[in-house]
Amino acid sequence: MLIIGELINGMYKEVGRAIKEKNKSVIQRLARQQVDAGCDALDLNCGPASRNPASDMCWLVQTVQEVTDKALCLDSTRINAIEEGLKIAKFKAIINSTSADKEKLDTIVPLALKYKASLIGLTLDKKGVPQDKDRRLELAAMIVADCQEKGFPLDELYIDPVVLPANVAQVQLEDTLKALAEFKIISSPPPKTVIGLSNVSQGTKERSLVNRTFLIMAVFNGLDAAILDPLDKELMDSLITAELILNKQIYCDSFLEAYRRK
Repeated sequence: MLIIGELINGMYKEVGRAIKEKNKSVIQRLARQQVDAGCDALDLNCGPASRNPASDMCWLVQTVQEVTDKALCLDSTRINAIEEGLKIAKFKAIINSTSADKEKLDTIVPLALKYKASLIGLTLDKKGVPQDKDRRLELAAMIVADCQEKGFPLDELYIDPVVLPANVAQVQLEDTLKALAEFKIISSPPPKTVIGLSNVSQGTKERSLVNRTFLIMAVFNGLDAAILDPLDKELMDSLITAELILNKQIYCDSFLEAYRRK
């Protein structure tokens, strides 16, 4: 499982203030904490309040690279912000993200190819988030087909079914989980799968419980990566145990400790 830490996001007040004031200590502390907790990559998002997303993204990339060599997931709706970050990324990069819209694919896929970055594709288009599994599969197939046409390696593609909050879209959650499994039969080799986990619990009272329960179910349906809070110890323990039960990890009495040391 590829674990992408979600906490360096300008939507959080502390992070937004640190970006505005160019306070490296806050960003680097969060980077170290997430890496120490077991994440494999760090999501970097300037947030909607950023007045200069390209400049702020460059600052985030430079700041984080001073303390870790983990992969960086560049998260922005601004293409120029992503490209400026890619230009100075010293280590593996992930573009977060493209939709299934043709004009978006025609811009983002060549960018991923140019910088040899992985790519997250969201199963949505101009009509918004699909309301059922079949439409999610249709949009995923469109993204995969476009990547194949452009020569983008499918083993670097992550398809995101777009998880919606349980308190407003409960009826869609089962379909979302089923879509994760069915994405694997779209192509050979199949694309990988990813979710933005915290979306499922947004606005709910028992956020951690909702997150870890959905994550375990997603792992059972073949999930390859998740953008999540690695500082939630119960969440991480649940993930490790789910992978153990699915025979993706070797059992020992200290399997939690052993996984974290890996």
